[in-house]
Amino acid sequence: MLRTSSGIVLGYVIFAGSALLLFHVAKVDPHSPSSLGFMSLAVVYGFSFALLAGFIAGRVGGRHDLLSGIFLAGVIGLGAIISMISRPGAGALWTQIAALVFFVPACAAGDWIRKKTCRPLGPR
Repeated sequence: MLRTSSGIVLGYVIFAGSALLLFHVAKVDPHSPSSLGFMSLAVVYGFSFALLAGFIAGRVGGRHDLLSGIFLAGVIGLGAIISMISRPGAGALWTQIAALVFFVPACAAGDWIRKKTCRPLGPR
């Protein structure tokens, strides 16, 4: 259980940290309207890191199933929904929608890729 939890936390740190870095370096408020070019870049970037986060969550978690990636996807999705609800009518919602439509499935897909391509790290 500790390995699974550690994998999920590490996956979240990878995903959230990469997002914070992107918006900080670009000097863009994630809750404000942005150009189509930046939004496209942010979605591809976020998708890539969500895929990596799901892969790492599953790899560190060491499970034979997809629980780590699915749980990480749920945490990211729940965060997006809470952000949408807590900001009614204030700011753009494109980052939250991107999280729900692209990043949540990418986390699960990352763990699925790990399951199909990696041998287990240890006995389970």
